[in-house]
Amino acid sequence: MSDGRLEVRKTYKLYIGGAFPRSESGRSYPVLGRDGAVLARPARASRKDLRDAVTAARAAFPGWSGATAYNRGQVLYRVAELMEGRREQFVKHLYDAGSPTDQAEREVAASIDRWVWYAGWCDKVHHVMGTVNPVAGPYYDFTFPEPTGVVGMVAPEEPALLGLVSRLAPAVVSGNVAVVVASGSTPLPAVTLTEVLATSDVPGGVINVLTGLKEELLPWLAAHMDVNAVDLTGAPDAMIAELETLAAENVKRTVRARPTDDWLGPAAQSPYAITALMEMKTVWHPVGA
Repeated sequence: MSDGRLEVRKTYKLYIGGAFPRSESGRSYPVLGRDGAVLARPARASRKDLRDAVTAARAAFPGWSGATAYNRGQVLYRVAELMEGRREQFVKHLYDAGSPTDQAEREVAASIDRWVWYAGWCDKVHHVMGTVNPVAGPYYDFTFPEPTGVVGMVAPEEPALLGLVSRLAPAVVSGNVAVVVASGSTPLPAVTLTEVLATSDVPGGVINVLTGLKEELLPWLAAHMDVNAVDLTGAPDAMIAELETLAAENVKRTVRARPTDDWLGPAAQSPYAITALMEMKTVWHPVGA
């Protein structure tokens, strides 16, 4: 074979409903590597793509939330298994984006471990965070958490992979489904993660990932009336007030992780990150009935 053959360049697409469509607008945008050269041209999602992703997520919600907690834990653990087999590819993406090799390797390892950590909470969070309430009357009174529904998520710009996993994993543990806007400057780790999701046991539509410009997509995500909650962790500071105002139109639950430089540490993972995107349901039942 001739050494002068042309390399087959990869087309980075969106991930919606378990499929890999191009943007309906046909647009893409340049992503620069560590040397300033164009590294790739991922799809630039449009408002229509975002609506399609929300529709796919809503359709997947009954099946995912209705699955047993044990089954969801198995599915999320499978994501970690497949990421383990793609470690080198994830490291390369982070290195090409500017991370030193050792830092990239630590980030990938921590991302895999974070899936495992949260997978273990699938069948425990209801018992730990639920309670039996003492009441003055002949009643049993129970409070237990339930999934909110469709969650719109804004991934942090940095760390592109670990920040995404640290917010996405606790969102879907409980039975929520997600529409994620990936890091705009470093989207390739998120795209490779979608390839892992597509070949794992995660049902199509449970996790949908869009690449593109946050300034263009986030107002539509926050204002979408079929989105039940938004995680604004990766949203630009200048947009937070606008996004919170738009989210209030249908009383969306709005969360934003506190800024942290230690995404690798234990402070970046918590069962409270799971319940932040859940609703607490209280049931009263008369004693003796």
